[in-house]
Amino acid sequence: MFVETEEFARQLEEMGELEQQAAYAAVGRWFAEHADKITHHTHLAPVHTATTVRLDGAEPLITDGPFVEGKEVVSGFAEVEVADLDEALRLARSWPACPIVEIRPAS
Repeated sequence: MFVETEEFARQLEEMGELEQQAAYAAVGRWFAEHADKITHHTHLAPVHTATTVRLDGAEPLITDGPFVEGKEVVSGFAEVEVADLDEALRLARSWPACPIVEIRPAS
């Protein structure tokens, strides 16, 4: 999962158009370079568009917004097929965008 920080989002917003295009091009190159390992990926809509359903009470509770308020938000994810955690870490280290990448195995 690609995790965006407030600082990263602000820096991206403050970039000029050419700088933003270069940043997005770097992400596109990363996906192209690793296309043989990526089985699915997507960019998520901004956090303010989230709806959360909590199922741990007597009745479901539906609220607008993310399940947790924080300074970091998951902005997208990619499913990759790799041999092991070491290979996943190599991919994560080469990610050119958001400053945090969370790796989880799929079950």
